[in-house]
Amino acid sequence: MAQGQPTKVKKRKKSVLKRAAQSRERAEVNRANRTRVRTAMKRLRTAITAGDATAASNLLNPTLSAIDQAIAKGVLHENTGNRYKSRLAVAFNELKAKAAKA
Repeated sequence: MAQGQPTKVKKRKKSVLKRAAQSRERAEVNRANRTRVRTAMKRLRTAITAGDATAASNLLNPTLSAIDQAIAKGVLHENTGNRYKSRLAVAFNELKAKAAKA
């Protein structure tokens, strides 16, 4: 089903209605978790591209923690989350190295 589309229920069985309601609730929770991760990553990337080492260092741990929580809750696949963390860490380390040289 397309993202953001409501769960359609054709049958009027009690179990089908309950399952559809559960599906809607899970979709809402997953969307909130996914949004939280994306926002944290976006803030960190913005700080890195701006060259703000102190802001980036303050945002790094909460961002990595949010990615780990998303992995644990099944919002992100483990490999995807690890790839995100790796790329953010590499970018942060490059920023730190530039700041140390200057």
